[in-house]
Amino acid sequence: MSPPREIELKFDVPVQSLPRLTASSLLKGASKSADKPVNLVSVYFDTNKLQLHQKGLSLRVRRIGRHHVQTIKQENNGNAALFARGEWEHDVPTKQPDLNAARDTALAPLLNKKLRRALKPVFETHVRRKVFQIRSGQSEIELSIDKGKVEAGRKSSPLCEVELELKQGQAADLFKLAKILAHEVPVQLAVKSKADRGYALLTAEKTAPVKAVPVAFAPESDVHCAFQIIARACLHHLVANQSLMLGGDAEALHQMRVALRRLRAAISLFSDMLTDPQTEALKSELKWITGELGPAREFEVLLKHVARPVADCERDGSRTAVVLRELRRKREDALARARTTVESLRFRDLALDTAAWIETGDWTRNPNGAAGMLRQRPFAAVAAEQLRRQWKKILKSGKHLDRLDPQHRHKLRIQAKKLRYAAEFFGPAFPRKRAIRRRKDFVASLQQLQDALGELNDIAVNEKLLEQLGEDAGAKRHGGRIRKAFVGRLSGREEARIAPVLKEAERAYAAFAKATPFWV
Repeated sequence: MSPPREIELKFDVPVQSLPRLTASSLLKGASKSADKPVNLVSVYFDTNKLQLHQKGLSLRVRRIGRHHVQTIKQENNGNAALFARGEWEHDVPTKQPDLNAARDTALAPLLNKKLRRALKPVFETHVRRKVFQIRSGQSEIELSIDKGKVEAGRKSSPLCEVELELKQGQAADLFKLAKILAHEVPVQLAVKSKADRGYALLTAEKTAPVKAVPVAFAPESDVHCAFQIIARACLHHLVANQSLMLGGDAEALHQMRVALRRLRAAISLFSDMLTDPQTEALKSELKWITGELGPAREFEVLLKHVARPVADCERDGSRTAVVLRELRRKREDALARARTTVESLRFRDLALDTAAWIETGDWTRNPNGAAGMLRQRPFAAVAAEQLRRQWKKILKSGKHLDRLDPQHRHKLRIQAKKLRYAAEFFGPAFPRKRAIRRRKDFVASLQQLQDALGELNDIAVNEKLLEQLGEDAGAKRHGGRIRKAFVGRLSGREEARIAPVLKEAERAYAAFAKATPFWV
C-alpha cells in the first residue's frame, strides 16, 4: 500500500513566544487562510485495549464548524521520516467514524466486526488555529499555529505548537523556511504528535527518557533507503529526549549522547557513500555537540558510582562533604552548559540541518560515480561486507588486550561499540530465523565486551577528573589536606579496579571471539 504522504515539520513553541512569532518577518508577506482563528475539535477513537495505538495508527474525526473530516494516520515511531507520515482524509457526515471510507487505508487490515464494535472515543484535542500560506522558492507551504489542550476524561494538558506543511513543491524549501523560523523564534523540532500526547495522557504514562528503537526496513532495500531509515531513527532518538534533558533529567542527557554516538557511527559505517563537503561540515557539528554534552555525564558517573559509595563508608562525613559539594557544583555547571547548548540557535540549526541532510542532502545526488553506484546496491551485501570488516578489526585488536595501554583500549571500545550499533542497524537485512538467533547471541557477547571496556574507560576518565580535583583541593589553604586525602582514596579505589575489570574484559573478548557471525 502506498499511502498519501503528509509532509510537515512540527515544532514546540513557548507560549510567551507566540506574539514574537505572529509579528515575525516570516509572516509579514504571508496570506492568512482566514481573518479569524479557527476552532478545531478532534475526537480520537480506539478500543479499550488501544489496538490502533499498538499498531502505530490513529483515527480521528475533526469538527471544523459544521464540517467533519475523518483522518487516519500512521504515527511516527522513529523509523519514519520526521516530516512525512501516511495520511488518509475523508469528509464524513457526522462526528462518528465512517469505517467504509477506511477500506483503502492502513486501518483496513484491522477492520473486523469485533474491532468495529469496540471503537469508541478515547480522548479529544481542542485547538485554536491560525493558518498562513507562504511561498518559499517555488513551493507553497502552510504554517499553522495551534494553541489549546488535550483532554482525556478529567485529565488535560496544554499544547502550543507550530506546523509547517508542504502543500506543493520541494522538501528542501520546507527546510529552508523552517530554518528562518528557528532563527526568529526559539522553537524546538518536535516528534510528538497530538495523538502521542493524547495517548500519553490517557494511559497516565510517566514521561521518561526515550531509548533507541529497532530500525525496520525491507531486506531487499538498497543502501540509500537503509541509511535514511537508520539516520532518521537516530535523529528521532536525539530530538525525543531534548525536552526532558532541558528539564534536568540526567538519563535524558545520556540518551541524547547515545543518539549522537549512534548517528556518528552510522555515518562512519556508510562513509564510502557520504563523501561530500556538506557531510563533513555536519560531522564537525555533531562532534561539537557531543563534546558539549560529555562533561555533565562524566561528573554524574564520578559522583554517583565513585564518590558517593566511598563517602557512605566514611565515619566522619564532614571530611567528604566538601568534596561531594564540589563535585555536585561541577556537575551542575556542566549540566547548565549542556542545557544552554541545547537551547542555542546553533543546536536548533543542527537538528534541522541534520533532518534536511538525511532527506535532501548533497549525498542523495552525489555525482561521484562510486558513491552513486553504492547508493543503488542491495543493502544486504553491503551490510555483510561492513560487518565482516568491523568484526575482523576487533578480533585483531583484542588478541593482546592485557598489553594495551588506556589509549588503545579506548580505541578497541570504540570499535566494539561501532560493531554493536552495526549489528543492531543491519539486523533487518538478515531476516531468517537462524540469523536472528545468531545475531541475538552475537550482540549479547559484544555487549559484555563493550561493558567491560566501557568500565575501563570510565576508570580512566574518573582518574583524570580526580587528578584535577586533587589539584584544586591542594591549592586551598583551609581543609585542603583533608580533601586531598579523600580524593587520593577515590583515586586509589579506581586504580585498584583496573586489574579485575581488565580480567573481565579478557573473558568477554574470549567469549566474543567464539560467537558465530550472523551475516554468513
